[in-house]
Amino acid sequence: MAVADFRAIDWFPVLLSLRVAFLATLFAALLGVPLAYGLARRRLPAPGLLSALTTLPLVLPPTVLGYYLLLLIGRQSPLGRLLEGWGISLVFTWQAAVLAATVVSFPLVVRSAQAAFESVDPALEAAARTLGRSEAAIFFTVTVPLAWRGILAGAVLAFARAMGEFGATLMVAGNIPGRTQTLSVAIYDAVQAGQYSLANNLVLLISMVSVGVLALLARIGDGRGR
Repeated sequence: MAVADFRAIDWFPVLLSLRVAFLATLFAALLGVPLAYGLARRRLPAPGLLSALTTLPLVLPPTVLGYYLLLLIGRQSPLGRLLEGWGISLVFTWQAAVLAATVVSFPLVVRSAQAAFESVDPALEAAARTLGRSEAAIFFTVTVPLAWRGILAGAVLAFARAMGEFGATLMVAGNIPGRTQTLSVAIYDAVQAGQYSLANNLVLLISMVSVGVLALLARIGDGRGR
């Protein structure tokens, strides 16, 4: 078995994947954590439908998600034409890769955070209300500190999912070396070109990242157990 030589790797796909995964995790957390809290406390209309729609990216094929995103942000869509009027084009840009990664990782944040919020005793929140605390203050000083491990676990899973996203990313961002080529797309490109040594190095690299993410999740779980 050949020894991996990371010096032969073009690091642009690696750095782009890290940037995309970080931004996607950030956006998924900013949108997903409030939604998870609303679902956990039944404060949103049609919670069953919202829960089903939130889970949908987990069960749909990535290419189908990519197609839906193309319909949403493509030049022929109302949103796409509006963005074009502002001089913004998302399709086949690295920002489109962020959008795709956010969509596919969003359910992981919501599901994990919702379970964490449901484990928080509502009586503790009610006690804070009797002391005159606002809902926002209760959320940030009572609920989130008690649920932070579940929220963090969801964010870590979302980062790992965004790091390895392939299908939807290829549909909306394409495979443009030096511009939109992420690590998973670079692996596909290397295999298609018969560059198996490069593919092996990239696979080993993303595997190391995945193992690191799983180790972090295990550490979070051990902390929860204690």
